[in-house]
Amino acid sequence: MTIPRQLPNAITIVRILCAPVFVWLLLADGGSDGALRWWAGVLFIVAIATDGIDGYLARRHEIVTDLGKLLDPIADKVLTGAAFVVLSILGELPPWVVVLVLVRELGITVHRLVVATDHVVAAAWMGKLKTLAQAVALSLALLPLWTVVGEWIHVVNTVTMTIAVLLTVASGLDYVVTAIRSRTSRRA
Repeated sequence: MTIPRQLPNAITIVRILCAPVFVWLLLADGGSDGALRWWAGVLFIVAIATDGIDGYLARRHEIVTDLGKLLDPIADKVLTGAAFVVLSILGELPPWVVVLVLVRELGITVHRLVVATDHVVAAAWMGKLKTLAQAVALSLALLPLWTVVGEWIHVVNTVTMTIAVLLTVASGLDYVVTAIRSRTSRRA
């Protein structure tokens, strides 16, 4: 079975388009623990899960494109960045965490866009691990699971968010070191 060549990129674009809908759902009722919060959490989980689907399809059918390599991490950053910002607006995440994450994410995205005319920088394994950790941490923070399982889930949320933030910093440092080494080796 062949799939349309642009299907993985279309899935990535849909992930980007889910971000404003997710934000609206979460903010519409002030982040309360009601149905809109559950829908926002579910939409986030479905949207972030498409990250694996579009990548799998592109690799499986050998239709990996430079556009896809560029758009895929941007889609992840739009979706996760929106989640971090909204959780901070709702007072559920300290602003310094959001600033730290967004500086890393925006810095690397800008670098990718600047060097895109020369070469496309695909996401590295540590960046993919960071995205997975962020997806898990944000999913747990977005879904009002405390209404179902009790307040102890906040401890789990704190631990997973701490791991996600640490991986965000570590993968950012890894990216910078790799970019410097790559630039040095190209000059030699």
